Amino acid sequence: MHVFDGPDSIAPAIGTHLGHGEWVEITQERVTAFADATDDHQWIHVDADRAAKGPFGGTVAHGYLTLSLLPMLGKGVYRFDNFLMGVNYGLNKVRFPQPVRVGAKVRLSSELVEAKPGAQGVQVVLRNTIEIEGADKPACVAEAVVLLVPKPGSGS
Repeated sequence: MHVFDGPDSIAPAIGTHLGHGEWVEITQERVTAFADATDDHQWIHVDADRAAKGPFGGTVAHGYLTLSLLPMLGKGVYRFDNFLMGVNYGLNKVRFPQPVRVGAKVRLSSELVEAKPGAQGVQVVLRNTIEIEGADKPACVAEAVVLLVPKPGSGS
């Protein structure tokens, strides 16, 4: 777990691999709940019988479900302490090289690639790779931008 302790701890970590999180199983219940929340009930996600005969050999997680796991998976890799708040500022690049079959386990690997001080705080860019246990390709590679707002009087 890489812990950032306030604004002054960001710049020295640029280019640093922050570590790997724990493996998390992708369940059909999670996939179905995401389908219900987004009204995306495509058969490759929710119809186990049809999906078993389909191109992936079973149901798979939505790409956006995989992407949405970044905050949860990130909790096991890095933490930003002594900031007023961190705000999701957006994404620079997102790719889904390989689908995640239901029952597979995924984990996060992250690297701090950039930090830009600004009027509201520090914008950090994290290159996140969601790995699939035993797979050659990752499920998702995404550059996430986070705005870290310093506590009043804490510098940058």
